Amino acid sequence: MKDELYYIGQKIIKNKEILANNVSELLNELYSNDVNKFMNLEDESFNKHSSNLIEILGKSLIDSQQVSEELKDWATSEAGYLVNNISLSRALRSLAFYRTVIWDVFTVELEQKQFAAITMLDVSKIIDPLLDEISAEFGRVYEEYSNKLMKIAYTALEELSVPVVPINKSVAVVPIIGEIDTHRSQLILEVTMEESSRLKLEYLILDVTGVPVIDTMVADNLFKVINALRLLGVETIITGIRPEIAQTIVSIGVNFKGITTFADLPTALASIDLKVVHK
Repeated sequence: MKDELYYIGQKIIKNKEILANNVSELLNELYSNDVNKFMNLEDESFNKHSSNLIEILGKSLIDSQQVSEELKDWATSEAGYLVNNISLSRALRSLAFYRTVIWDVFTVELEQKQFAAITMLDVSKIIDPLLDEISAEFGRVYEEYSNKLMKIAYTALEELSVPVVPINKSVAVVPIIGEIDTHRSQLILEVTMEESSRLKLEYLILDVTGVPVIDTMVADNLFKVINALRLLGVETIITGIRPEIAQTIVSIGVNFKGITTFADLPTALASIDLKVVHK
């Protein structure tokens, strides 16, 4: 039995380029009518990658213990290429063709050399788990890539949630809409400090008209932003505290002493204009 596996393994390795070309033909046939090409199947690098995998699978029939690292390296490298070109479902489907071309090889040998039928089962027992390992690695790489894209999109969305709107060379407004939790307050701090430094601002107006609740935690977070900006030489003004919010602030004993506040944005801008004029 071992001699039969060795023979088939050597046969696969010897004909790896032909088998790789067969994989390309099967893929071309499958996606011949697809306006979005599967990938560049005529590319020399594709056939080289295919023949490398076929050689690894051939080696596994000779000594299955020696191909583990080689197989993982191939799967990681191939997935890194495919993830930017095709969907995961197509990448996984392409693996099925490697099984097909290898089955063709040892089916012919089974008939010509009259190998024992159990040889087919033994080949499957060796090769199928290896292809499953590749599928798992493809899934891992695609998942990491998807998570990376989601993180980039989420970061961009977060930054958009803290827009710094310049009014003139020294004044900008940050309209804050929605709840301010610890994570968002840290984002507000980072964005306002970075933009205040970049724009060389003297005044930054935090408009909290769209903030539904200002409790002790929210107030504390706002104070941290204000104190940090003060260290940069930026005077921070809060506008948009609604009457019901003001009542809540008073009832819970939050002290806004030393912080400039105005009922609305136009009033705050008018005040800044006066200060700038009298400099």
